[in-house]
Amino acid sequence: MSDLQRSSNSTIDAVRTALQGVGAPELAGNLVSLRMVQNIEIENDIAHIHLLTPTPKYPFQDQIRADCEQAVADINGIARVDVHFDAEGRRDPRVADKLGLSVKHIFAVASGKGGVGKSTVSVNLAVSLAQDGARVGLLDADIYGPNIPMMMGVDQMPPVQQNKLTPATAYGVKFMSMGFLMPKDKALIWRGPMLHKAIQQMFTDVRWGDLDYLVIDLPPGTGDAQLSLAQTVPLAGGVIVTMPQEVSLSDAMRGAAAFVQLEVPIIGVIENMSGEIFGSGGGEKAAKSLDVGFLGRVELDPNVRIGGDNGQPVVMAHPGSNTAASFRRLAWLIALRLNTYVADPRPQLKIV
Repeated sequence: MSDLQRSSNSTIDAVRTALQGVGAPELAGNLVSLRMVQNIEIENDIAHIHLLTPTPKYPFQDQIRADCEQAVADINGIARVDVHFDAEGRRDPRVADKLGLSVKHIFAVASGKGGVGKSTVSVNLAVSLAQDGARVGLLDADIYGPNIPMMMGVDQMPPVQQNKLTPATAYGVKFMSMGFLMPKDKALIWRGPMLHKAIQQMFTDVRWGDLDYLVIDLPPGTGDAQLSLAQTVPLAGGVIVTMPQEVSLSDAMRGAAAFVQLEVPIIGVIENMSGEIFGSGGGEKAAKSLDVGFLGRVELDPNVRIGGDNGQPVVMAHPGSNTAASFRRLAWLIALRLNTYVADPRPQLKIV
């Protein structure tokens, strides 16, 4: 190795060390620990820093650029800093290989039981990602209680085109639900092969188009739908939604056990409906017990229920609220974790 190469490598190491002191707003970590630093290049006396952002419109780019310039300013041999932002990240190659879909990542939102706000979380995560510039699809796989159409304010899907279903669109999100395909006053009693075929068709017979993220709202519990989904779809990861009470720990554990058994990496745990009425801390304890990341909590907010009933997700109806901010943070963190896998997703991969 030449002296010039050694000098360049030494400067790159110094820049990387300096970037450990630059935080990523709203993401509780620094650029290095969050794996946002994709590459550092030294060209003459210019440091080119390539950073991965969670979404195309991540709103703190100017602040991060200024903080990077300040952090690197005193390093010998660096006269200027150029910060380059990119939201592309890695693409899960299994989706195209197995399903023929143009989707970067498919992830599922699950819970060990009903009533924890799993569909609400799915909707607001999807809308948050879309409002931040990502191309997003939302699949309502809760075939026994499909609530997504009501929450998105759409009661029917567009006409079929060339023997393919066209997903409905609202708030920048493409979405499909069994609720569009079954009479509203009929109970769906399916198991085994019928259920598997229905879930498979929600992917192969729908015109999803190009997507960055396909969010899947799973039915509660651990049953046929989860098994069929895992057999059909290459999931990049799963998110567990739980409530704050400690009794919810066992439910979260069951949901997580299903992901582990189906060889789906767990992205982390979200504590929903946190606050004075239900307390707080159950989600964090569940994450610790599962040895996975705690993504964050969403406070109990009546506007969430009102928005769900009216077809206006809280991130749209009350964008300046603390609740909307919580959902945006969660969306950024999930997107960043999906885009910074250093290897193909595998069940033994820890995301912390």
